[in-house]
Amino acid sequence: MAKGPILFEIEDEGGEVAPDVSSAPPVPDVQEAPPQGQAMQIAARLAARKPSKLVRLFWWLATALIGALVSIAAWSFVTDLIARSPLLGWGITVLLAAFLVVLGLLCLRELAAFGRLSRLDGLRHDAQEALATGELTRARDVTDRLVRLYKGREETRWGRDRLAELRGDQLDAAALLTLAEAEMLGPLDVAASREVEAATRQVATVTALVPLALADVAAALTSNLRMIRRIAEIYGGRSGFFGSWRLTRAVLSHLVATGAVAVGDDMLEPILGGSLLGKLSRRFGEGMVNGALTARVGVAAMEVCRPLTFSEGKRPSVRGIIGRSLSGLFKGSDKG
Repeated sequence: MAKGPILFEIEDEGGEVAPDVSSAPPVPDVQEAPPQGQAMQIAARLAARKPSKLVRLFWWLATALIGALVSIAAWSFVTDLIARSPLLGWGITVLLAAFLVVLGLLCLRELAAFGRLSRLDGLRHDAQEALATGELTRARDVTDRLVRLYKGREETRWGRDRLAELRGDQLDAAALLTLAEAEMLGPLDVAASREVEAATRQVATVTALVPLALADVAAALTSNLRMIRRIAEIYGGRSGFFGSWRLTRAVLSHLVATGAVAVGDDMLEPILGGSLLGKLSRRFGEGMVNGALTARVGVAAMEVCRPLTFSEGKRPSVRGIIGRSLSGLFKGSDKG
């Protein structure tokens, strides 16, 4: 039996010319859409979604009804128990009273958290007014309140001393507020940027390595909630559960409204460069995009929580944060 290639000769029948394969059009390349960071976009829209008035009314009525039923049931249970067994009944009464005291303390803590966030908002608003009007007296008042806000913070002690030494030489509002920003908020900005970098790296890693459905959405939402809460704590706006959720909604609502959760063509340029994204796996690319969107959320959270608005050139670069937090992952992938 002959070995080797077999040649089939196509004979012309009826004057028909055999087709020329070389003249056939090339098969079009089907390019897969680049990663869009679906986990972060879904998490942002879920957190930023505002329920309708009807839904809020439903939950308010449901909470009131359940609270009333639980209170009546607990009261009946305790009174019946006291009638049957006074000692045990009074013991349960003491436990319920302790529970109510703790619940009241938690409510006070939440109110205090809202008060701290409002104080930061008030400082930022008054600082903007002082810059707009150029009133040195108002700028000094803002600076004094800023010093009182960070009086117990060891990381701002050196900055407070420098501000007290140099503030007398400042003769206009803009110069005084710029000095206060540089001396007092500089260390806090560095700490907040590190939190953003850590959250960016975590979201990128989880998205790239965990293939479970909706696990990346849960990880992205949880990491961003924790990051925003930590940023608020760094700037003096330590918040409770409801305060953190309200702050997160404010940050993500702003990003969704401005379209900042959409992936820009130049967002990943500092770390991806050229066509590197096309050489990576789809999952790894999604992780990088989700991490980059987390960096955007972090910078927006810094702007919302900071008692003074960023002056020109002081705002942290999203590209820089992405590069510092994700470049190590790409170096590792390049070695492999």
